[in-house]
Amino acid sequence: MRLYGLKTCDTCRKALKNLPNAEFVDVRAQGVPSDVIEQALNDFGNALLNTRSTTWRGLDEQERARPAQALLADHPTLMKRPLISSDGRLFLGWTEETRKDLGVA
Repeated sequence: MRLYGLKTCDTCRKALKNLPNAEFVDVRAQGVPSDVIEQALNDFGNALLNTRSTTWRGLDEQERARPAQALLADHPTLMKRPLISSDGRLFLGWTEETRKDLGVA
C-alpha cells in the first residue's frame, strides 16, 4: 500500500497513523509516477485537482487551462490528498468511505 501526500498535511498524517504499513510518498519531494496520475485521472477525473489550494490560486488562467495531467506533473501539490494505492485500486481523500473500503475503523 502506498500513500501519496504531503508530510505537512494533517489529513495525510491522520491516514498514515491509521495505515502503519503504508509506504509514504511525499509528492513535493518525490512526485507521483505518471502511471499513477493517469489511473487516478481515469478513476476520479478533475476531482483529483485541488482547486481550493494555494498553489491553484497562484496559477494564472492560461496555466489553469492546461490538461490536468500536465498540471499535476509540474505542480504535484495540486493533487487532492491523500491518494492511496492498495491492491491495484486507488482511493482519494481520507473519507469514511475510504476508511471502510480499507478496513480501518
